[in-house]
This record gives sequence, structure tokens and C-alpha cells, in this order.
Amino acid sequence: MWKTVPFVTKSISSSSILLAASSLIQQQIRTTYILKRKFPPQLHKKGSPPKKLRSRHYIYDLVEDTNTKKQEDIDVILTTFVEGLGNSGEKIKVKPQFAYNSLLLPGLAVYACPENLEKYKDTLCNKESVEYSSPNALPTIKTLSRITLSVVMNKDHPWVLKPWHVKTSFRKSGYVVPDDAITLPEKPITGPDMGLENKEFYVTVTINNKEKVNVRCRLHHWSTDIIDRIPYTPYFWEEDTEPIYPEFKEVLETLPKKVTKSVNKN
Repeated sequence: MWKTVPFVTKSISSSSILLAASSLIQQQIRTTYILKRKFPPQLHKKGSPPKKLRSRHYIYDLVEDTNTKKQEDIDVILTTFVEGLGNSGEKIKVKPQFAYNSLLLPGLAVYACPENLEKYKDTLCNKESVEYSSPNALPTIKTLSRITLSVVMNKDHPWVLKPWHVKTSFRKSGYVVPDDAITLPEKPITGPDMGLENKEFYVTVTINNKEKVNVRCRLHHWSTDIIDRIPYTPYFWEEDTEPIYPEFKEVLETLPKKVTKSVNKN
């Protein structure tokens, strides 16, 4: 009986080692360094044994560290419209980390392998699948719908609001909008009329002859005579006001108001 005890204890100890080894996780790590000898060893004669290496022969210069090497952008194919990138079926080049976390994992894109290129080659040919005219169309719509455009008109001379007036106001605010992309309301706006000061209306901007967005505007008067000028009101978009015509109220209520960033106004 006692002769079998060593064999039993040996089997138990070996099984515990196996259990402990099974809990280890072996994971591949890419740690490749490209080195170059600082002092190359001397050549040896043909047929003779190589010369013994000295300590100086084990001094290396680092040529390349693959861990810090910048990874090249990869090609992916979008499976749906992605804001700022493109429409479904478009092949784009993005950074690997962004592609993996923001496009491939959520299922918004696939790798641009030959099989996927063949699968999505007819997607762009179908015009109905194109949601927006360009990758920046949706961000432009969101931006224009949130602004409050100040349209400054002359206080001394009569005028009728035209698209080029609004175009000038867009340019002063940093937006380039052509005349033919601006659509004014059907009811004309004329002045000068101090009853319309700081009141709202809207214009419709057409983007790439496809998307349309309504933009909130406020009318202000300006005079060349310093005495007749109306004092400037900072953060005028935060003040409540009325539309120029009651017909504009329904559209203006659908537009989000501009939000002022948290800054010191004093």
C-alpha cells in the first residue's frame, strides 16, 4: 500500500502543475528591432574558422524600432453614410486605430479586400442610395441651422432685401454662399423700418443643388452718420424677439437657437 503513495503524490503534483499552466495566457507581442553592428567583425579566410568576436562587436546601433513606427493608413469601404467621410460604397483611406474603433467594429465599414470591392462596386451606381451630395453636406446643414445671421441694412436709404444682401452677411460671418443658393421668403422685406429692428426672418440655403437648410436671420439697421447709429447689442441672439411677419413663426420655431459658449460676458 505504502509503495503506491509516491506515485499518487507525484500524479497529484503533476496535475496541479497542469492546472496552473492552463491559467496562463500566451499572447503574441510584436517587438522587432532592426539593429546594425557599430564595429563590423573582420572577415576570415576561406576554409578557416571565423575569428572570435570581441566585446566591441556586440555594440549595436538602432536602425528602426517597429513599435514606434507610424502605421500607414488603410483602405476601407463604407457600408452606410458616415458624417464627414462619405456615402455607402465609397472607398476611403483612414488611420488604422480610427478605422478599427469607429468604423469596423460598429459595422459602418469593411476592409477593402478584393471580395468586398467586388461586392460593393455597384453601390455608388445606385443614385437612390446616396443620402447626401458630399461628406461635408450634413455637418454644413447642422452648422447653418444653428447660427443666427445678422443682416445689416442701410438706415438712411430705401431698400428691398435681395439675396446679395444675405450673401454679404454670410461672408462677414465666415461663410461663402453664392447668390443662386439663397432663397428669400415669398413675402418681400423692405425698409428702412425701425419697427423691424432686431426682428427675425429666415432664408433657405441650397447645398450642392440638393440639400436645403433654413437659416435664422435678424435684421439690423446701420447708418453712416455716427449720431444716428443704433448702439451695438452684444449677444443679441440670446434676446427674445418676434418674427418680421407672423407667417415666419412656424419655420423659425423649428430652428434651434444659437448657444453661447461659457465665457465671461463682463
